[in-house]
Amino acid sequence: MERKQKIKVFLDDDPVPFAEFESPVKFLLDTTKIPDGHHQLKIVAKSTSDVEGVRTIPFVVRNGPSIDVVGLKENEVINEQIPITINTYGSDRLDFFKVIGSETPKGIPTWVWILVILFVAFAIFYLVMYLTPDLYKSFV
Repeated sequence: MERKQKIKVFLDDDPVPFAEFESPVKFLLDTTKIPDGHHQLKIVAKSTSDVEGVRTIPFVVRNGPSIDVVGLKENEVINEQIPITINTYGSDRLDFFKVIGSETPKGIPTWVWILVILFVAFAIFYLVMYLTPDLYKSFV
């Protein structure tokens, strides 16, 4: 008689397992029934000699639309009035996709401005150094 190893699967801090299996097992975790946010899967396995092993796996569920916010960062100190842009993206849209206005506007990154300033500064340096009246003398 062969005794199989028992596996109990818990979600977050629930004392009651949501599933019990015999090893080995493959199962489908349906996240549509789990609210969005941070969770952890706790797997407790008992060997045939009743020695227990525990493994905890943290994960994040995001079944709802992705939310993008421009104008406010986490833990940012603010005062007065600030403009905030909120945009959501999801795969379950049934309406017609509009190309105009469908992306969240973002500011131009600082490194791009630095490259533009360096390019313009080099162009001015080049013009000042190499375009002198001596270059326009006639050969005749």
